[in-house]
Order: sequence, then structure tokens, then C-alpha cells
Amino acid sequence: MRDRFVICRNPDEAARDAAIRGQILEQLRAAIAGSDDRSPAEREELACRLRGKPTYRRFLRTTAGGLLRIDRAAVTADARLDGKFLLRTSDPTLSAADVATGYKQLLEVERAWRDMKTTLDLRPVYHRREDRIRAHVLLCWLALLLIRIAETATGETWRSLAWELDKLHLGRFVGPAGEVHQRTETTPRQAAIFKALAMPEPPRFLHLAPAAPAAS
Repeated sequence: MRDRFVICRNPDEAARDAAIRGQILEQLRAAIAGSDDRSPAEREELACRLRGKPTYRRFLRTTAGGLLRIDRAAVTADARLDGKFLLRTSDPTLSAADVATGYKQLLEVERAWRDMKTTLDLRPVYHRREDRIRAHVLLCWLALLLIRIAETATGETWRSLAWELDKLHLGRFVGPAGEVHQRTETTPRQAAIFKALAMPEPPRFLHLAPAAPAAS
């Protein structure tokens, strides 16, 4: 069977690639600014230092006179690849859309395994009995399911969701009047997350205990 190659383009990734390249070119432009006034030895030293960084090396060129310039041809060639990636398949019955969907699903499976092993600590397993090992794996799988539901509902990654929700704190205050457990106020972004997940905000006060009356 002969291999087929499918070229795909993601507009969001294309915009991201263009933005990153723009930042690199601005940094490179600032690095070589004023280099024409330097001695040839100083320019060569600067060029060697810049070429030591792969992000700069591909866009830097030296003229016949030893001046440092941005390689416009390399910039144009790099722009043609923005947001594009190449897929390969040996199945002649699959359409281009099916091939792209299959690779996306494969990426999701690999991401799920990474999340299971890192974020959810699937391994190492500190159990010996089979039923406890199975329960541990099942709980990790259910946690992954909840993560994906939260990401789908909010359109954000779990990392950003966890970072924002981790700002919620519960304070314990004790005084002459008694003891109270009160959480911090909900930020607008936290409120938006709870709304997207169709979840009520946690109660503001979790515990109220008035002080015991003083003995007469």
C-alpha cells in the first residue's frame, strides 16, 4: 500500500505562529540595532552569539560587507508554513477530514495519558490488593472525565481553571463572639466558571459557632 500525505492548516495556529515570529523578529531587530557602527570583530562576535540561539539563527544573515541583517527570504519562507502540518496515512479509503480527525483523537488520547500520569498521579500505585488497585484507577479515570467536562464547558484548560479556583480560600476566625469559617469573595472569573459549569457557588459561611455564655 502506498502512503498518502494530507496537508492541514489551522487558522488559530497560523495566527499564533505569526505572532511568535513577530516577537522573535522584534527581538532580533533590537539585538542588531547599531551594529553597523561596530568593528568587524565585534559584529562577528555578536553574530556568533545570536546564531547560538536557534530562534534567531534562521532569520539572521550577514551581507557581503559583514553587516548583520534580517533574512527576509527566510521570513517569507517561514510564513508559508504558518499553521500547517503534514499527516500521513496508508489507508486509501479515508478522506482528508477523517485523517485529520483521527490524528486529533490520537492527540487527545496521548494528552489523557499524560494527565493521568501527572496531574492525577495514576502512578505510582501504593496498593497491593487488586480491588484497591482497580478502585484507584477508576477514581483517576472519573477525575479525568470531570476535567474534560470542565474544559469543554468553559473552553479553558484545566491548568488555568485550577489556577483560578485555587484562589478561593477558607478562613477560620475566632474571637470573643465565637468562631466562624468564611471563604473569600468570588472573583468575576470564578463566577463565570461556576456559571459555565452550572454549579452554585460554595456557601460564604461554612461554620458559625457562637461563644458559650460566660458562667455566672
